Amino acid sequence: MRNRFDYTNELATSLSKSTLQPLAGRGTSATRSHPKLRVDFDVRRFKLYHTPVACRDAALNAARRARGMSRGTVARYSADSGAAPCSAATVRAVEVGSRALLAFLWLFHWLPLAVQAACGRALGCLGYRVVSSRRKVALRNLELCFPELSAAERERLAREHFLWLGRSLLERGLLWYASPARLRKLIRVEGDVMLAERSEKPVMWLAPHFMGLDVAGASVLLFQKRKGISIYQRQSNQVMDAALRRGRLRLGNAEIFSRYDAGKALIRAIRRGDAFFNLPDMDFGTRDAAFVPFFGVPVVTLLAPSRLAKAMNMVVQPVVAEILPGGQGYVVRYEAPWTDFPSDDPVADAARMNRWIESEIRRNPAQYLWVHRRFKTRPAGEPSLY
Repeated sequence: MRNRFDYTNELATSLSKSTLQPLAGRGTSATRSHPKLRVDFDVRRFKLYHTPVACRDAALNAARRARGMSRGTVARYSADSGAAPCSAATVRAVEVGSRALLAFLWLFHWLPLAVQAACGRALGCLGYRVVSSRRKVALRNLELCFPELSAAERERLAREHFLWLGRSLLERGLLWYASPARLRKLIRVEGDVMLAERSEKPVMWLAPHFMGLDVAGASVLLFQKRKGISIYQRQSNQVMDAALRRGRLRLGNAEIFSRYDAGKALIRAIRRGDAFFNLPDMDFGTRDAAFVPFFGVPVVTLLAPSRLAKAMNMVVQPVVAEILPGGQGYVVRYEAPWTDFPSDDPVADAARMNRWIESEIRRNPAQYLWVHRRFKTRPAGEPSLY
């Protein structure tokens, strides 16, 4: 899965026409004892799949041996993606660029939100013109989900989406560096944000990928006291990975796990009562997933939310965040917990979840993450939709 850091790198590369490419891959999946090791374990009939992240030295040595590389060349090797090695100079250049970007975001966060919003929209407007690969993905997604719209209408919607995407990227600095007091003034919560505090059962916050997703994550730390946990995509860029972790954990009372080594730690945290901030609407392939309709198109959908909620006797509460125009701030809606989820049928639950996400997208279509290839994995024998 590519996240918004990848889109930022892609935009920066296109704008500067630099020969430096963003570091690829999702982290290594070798281990000290074996290059690929998957450990399965059952927790009350819920099967989790855990692919541990390898010792970096082992991966580097394996890549060097495979490619006949000298010790003076640093390899960033991924068994999952087959990423090409990068020279030490390239790695240093990318890290310097990343630190410069973070310094810019720190300085930028002091500006009034209205100014940040205007700059973010300008960045998004430029990104729509420059980052053609993401523009094509967004237009294709909109074509699949809104065939009733004309091509001109879908193009207007894609342009508007990029304006919100630009804002979400630049306003990341606000979420990572602004004081809690300032964030509380900018974020308005609606609904039962205190449910997790009161609940005798562990709570799963179900949060789809809208542009304000990180605002929703901040709200669970600012407006209620139950410890929040989540899973994140470890970045191959170590500077950005460290910044991401600091930014999401700095408000305290939180813990995040890499998607590749989250299994047992996640279960232990839920068992002690922590609330799980779950992002259910990404294409991770067919493992523990099923093809269910999404805007009428079969799409790989995770069965884990249903199975985990069933196994751990969790309360599922939908959460949706929205970025408001200009300097008005953000609103995060905590909806009533679902009484019909989970059921005994994980596939039916996945379809029910997709119907809810569809309804939220129709309320605010421009702020959904259309640049993600949501329909990438197809049933056997079916051609690619991209």
